[in-house]
Amino acid sequence: MTLDADALVDRRRLRRKLTFWRVAAFAIVAIALISAIGYAAGVGGLSKRAAHVARIDINGVILDDRDLIEMIEEMSETESVRGVVLSINSPGGSTTGGEAIYGALRKLADKKPMVAEIRTVGASAGYMIALASDHIVARYNSITGSIGVLFQYGNVARLLDTIGVSIDAVKSAPLKAEPNYYSPASPEAVAVLENLVNDSFEWFTALVAERRNMEPNRVKELANGAIYSGHAARENGLIDEIGGEDVAIAWLEDKRDVPKDLPIITWSAVDETADIPFASSAARAFGEGFASGLIPGLDDAKGLISRGLVLDGLVSVWQAPVAVENGSSNRGDGND
Repeated sequence: MTLDADALVDRRRLRRKLTFWRVAAFAIVAIALISAIGYAAGVGGLSKRAAHVARIDINGVILDDRDLIEMIEEMSETESVRGVVLSINSPGGSTTGGEAIYGALRKLADKKPMVAEIRTVGASAGYMIALASDHIVARYNSITGSIGVLFQYGNVARLLDTIGVSIDAVKSAPLKAEPNYYSPASPEAVAVLENLVNDSFEWFTALVAERRNMEPNRVKELANGAIYSGHAARENGLIDEIGGEDVAIAWLEDKRDVPKDLPIITWSAVDETADIPFASSAARAFGEGFASGLIPGLDDAKGLISRGLVLDGLVSVWQAPVAVENGSSNRGDGND
């Protein structure tokens, strides 16, 4: 008799649990459908289906970003995008990454009016990307410039000698994999790198001369790796106007006939559901909470590896990552 009573209690508990989860599942589906309908109708939030100015955030170190480029291509085919603001806060990054993003943005600028706004810093490859727009705005004290290219390499030969380790290699040619970390760079290897950097530097300065309508010799004078305040950049013709996003939007409205008072919507290459209020926020909150519970030290670990270490080859970068995150060569100081 006791066993039958226990089984009955267990069945009732199970039934209550099943009822709860059925109701919860129904509620989630209903809310998701309501959110989707609201998104499609543009109710309860800003919708990309309605006319708007699109904001593209360029933050942190610039890499070859396929998702960003695909988003830019999609933007060019979206009729509701009436204008574009490039919002830049980056010290630069890989030269090829900047080149790829610049190329995609130039194609977008052929179809949509575009203006660039440099916030805390838009240097090196960050400035390269700003050149894709037809008008560049920066704050009086923004940091920009740093036009140049850098190839860095290290050498631990003396350390290896100290600990008694030697590394040998068999090569198909003397310049294969040169320079390396294990022996001093040969003059021939350094000459190869100089040719590579100079070739990239000539391309970068020619781009500045073309986009800023400047004499090549004048660009070379400015492209000594130096950074400039927004005010100095304006005086030297590297930007067009002092101000923030409001000034950038005013230029779109006054000079490119973008309708006034359009909403500004930030497009994201990472989260395409950012403008679906419930679905996006709920999923993000759950995912972040779950991940942080599984790996509590993940955020702290991010600071253990410098972002500069992930950059390979030619870079155009002004090295002040902390300023960007908190606000956010000699021939050159890295690919901007």
